[in-house]
Amino acid sequence: MRDETIVTVINPELDDLDQRKRKDSCLVAIYGSSDLGRKYSIDNREMCIGRGTANDIVVGQESVSRKHAFVLVDESGIKIRDNESTNGTYVNDNKIHETYLRDGDLVKIGRSMFKFLTGDNIESSYHDEIYRLSTIDALTQVFNRRYFQETLARELSRARRYDRPLALLMFDIDYFKRVNDTYGHRAGDYVLRRIAELVQQRARKVDVVARYGGEEFAVILPEIDTAGGKQFAEKIRRMVEEERFMFEGQAITCTVSAGIAELNAEMANSEQLVSITDARLYRAKESGRNQSVAVD
Repeated sequence: MRDETIVTVINPELDDLDQRKRKDSCLVAIYGSSDLGRKYSIDNREMCIGRGTANDIVVGQESVSRKHAFVLVDESGIKIRDNESTNGTYVNDNKIHETYLRDGDLVKIGRSMFKFLTGDNIESSYHDEIYRLSTIDALTQVFNRRYFQETLARELSRARRYDRPLALLMFDIDYFKRVNDTYGHRAGDYVLRRIAELVQQRARKVDVVARYGGEEFAVILPEIDTAGGKQFAEKIRRMVEEERFMFEGQAITCTVSAGIAELNAEMANSEQLVSITDARLYRAKESGRNQSVAVD
């Protein structure tokens, strides 16, 4: 009797699809929603996202269609399909008609953003995401205001304990309302994300870049004095001025105004440092914008 060899061919792509099908999955509201942090579990039924109150996921915004998009489960995994909506469905900033979702994908409907989570331990992933929401601004992926305030207080105490310099930079985008009015809020969101990315690339590991609110950002600069803070602010200002923000084929130009202050013995707390820095930012805007101010 002749020995026979049986060869099993494994298709990695099919295996990956099978794994996606078996794992628990959900969408988590991470931006632009009153239900921030809410988890929407995905089971084997069709789910609808839209403005209508009968939808599985309700996004009550005028820019969202009544039945905007569908989340579908089939033998190949979980996919999202745009329902010929007025303003489109976006996955990782790309406009889609239909696409399969992968762990970590960002789904944007109107001004709301959802993160797709899937895996063997989805509860752990969900709790990690909730922690991120407490520290990170979901739109720009830099730290949020709460984390900034807590960190600044700690850095102030450390600077005083070891008698080291500490500078604070605050800047915002000049005439940002015009960007939203002219190109739309999605273009404005893109500009915010891109500027945050540019600043993060220039910052040191010890610096803390945060979205302070709206179009205003803050950067905590440990071991940096006023002169160093001014130098960094000018780098940021020139970088933004020279950047061509390309959004859906349209070039958008932007500038920023900045204020810089250094911790001194007369400041009682971190709130005073913020107040002085913000006043200098205001002076930069009142003096013509596209400049940085580091003195009173």
